[in-house]
Amino acid sequence: MTESLSNRWLAFTVLCLGTLMEVLDTTIVNVALPSIRTDLHFSEASLAWVINAYLLTFGGFLLLGGRLGDIFGQKKLFLIGITLFTTASLVCGLAHSQQLLILSRAVQGLGGAITAAVSLSLIMNLFTKPEERTKAMGYFGFIAAGGGSIGVLLGGFLTNSFDWHWNFLVNVPIGITVIILSLKLLPNTRADVVHRHLDVAGAITVTSSLLIAVYAIVNGNQAGWISTQTLVLLTIAVVLMGAFLWIESRVRAPLMPLNLFKLHNLATANVIGILWAASMFAWFFLSALYLQLVLHYSPLQVGLAFLPANLIMAAFSLGLSAKLVIRFGIKVPLSLGLLMAAVGLLLFVRAPVNGNFLTDVLPSMVLLGLGAGMAFNPVLLAAMNDVKPQESGLASGLANTSFMMGGALGLAILASLAAFTTQGLLLNGTSQIEALNSGYHSAFLVGAIFAALAAILGAKLLRVSAASAPQH
Repeated sequence: MTESLSNRWLAFTVLCLGTLMEVLDTTIVNVALPSIRTDLHFSEASLAWVINAYLLTFGGFLLLGGRLGDIFGQKKLFLIGITLFTTASLVCGLAHSQQLLILSRAVQGLGGAITAAVSLSLIMNLFTKPEERTKAMGYFGFIAAGGGSIGVLLGGFLTNSFDWHWNFLVNVPIGITVIILSLKLLPNTRADVVHRHLDVAGAITVTSSLLIAVYAIVNGNQAGWISTQTLVLLTIAVVLMGAFLWIESRVRAPLMPLNLFKLHNLATANVIGILWAASMFAWFFLSALYLQLVLHYSPLQVGLAFLPANLIMAAFSLGLSAKLVIRFGIKVPLSLGLLMAAVGLLLFVRAPVNGNFLTDVLPSMVLLGLGAGMAFNPVLLAAMNDVKPQESGLASGLANTSFMMGGALGLAILASLAAFTTQGLLLNGTSQIEALNSGYHSAFLVGAIFAALAAILGAKLLRVSAASAPQH
């Protein structure tokens, strides 16, 4: 029995390593963005594609990845996902053009989606006892949050000491190790599915719709917001989204069963997740640019500036968040956390061109770390609150998909808003650094509005069941 338990925890460690790769990749890239922009001559708006190419394929194929794991076996899909992610990381690290970097980031997102989708299923299969499963999920959450802290520091060190290419190449040895260990340690599992139908059309239409919408938004400043190109692309995106919803209402095994959205808390939590992700991804993206391009921080200094927020988020994932939920239920920490994040973003709106770390950066980072740490688990719990046990995996997938899609669309909108504001001020004779800073301010303000709106929705619309009510 002890040996069996030992093997399960070894297998769990492999899954955590795979997750660590994905988390590292997200935060490492944010620190390297200004260097990538300079080296590959990205415009301020098009730089968002380095993030969005990953987010869109990750979010678009997360549900399909879980379905493929059920049909063909989670271990096989985990290996395919890690291999794709590792290979794409190598290509990202060797990329010397915008197009190759963005394309390989999209493949990374596909590999990440497959890996993430089956990781949770594998953990559920490894640990069937509630106390073991709770312990494992706590460690898993800590790896996800703690990986962010490692990522910002490692990203700063690698970009400072070598160049941005190494921020991607660092994934390669980790990926090879995970592949070798997975072959030896992961169990062969496959869900007992009634039929093996794949909703490929659903995955293609929803991902295409979001890709085209983001492309239209990112290029809106250059092409013109009421130009034929922008309007046609947005129309096509809407039509494809309509086609996706039509497909989901008729296909045998839908990627996103629409009847789930009749569940009040699930629908509300997904809207909250979209708004929150829009503000959170914009915070990571724009504050990294503010620190490097306005305050002239080195990449390592940027990494250190993000560290307080990441450490706070890691502390919440190790048990603080669960204790708050047990004590106050899901509504209070969710709403208060999102409100804190909104205030943190508002503080960035007043950050000057000659900002000081202690007075103009640290308070925002602390509030955003507290807000994200408090709200993350309650958002997921709210999504799962009124879902049947057999649908919990699907509900979790929907929440993650909404988060990724909200992040991609929100980042595109806010990065374009920042670029639009900056361009207008430059034409009026404002200095480059003042114009850049004002552009970031406008985006931070809208991000704060998104977070505040999510907090209000959580406070007003979420219904508290007996399971999630405060315990005194």
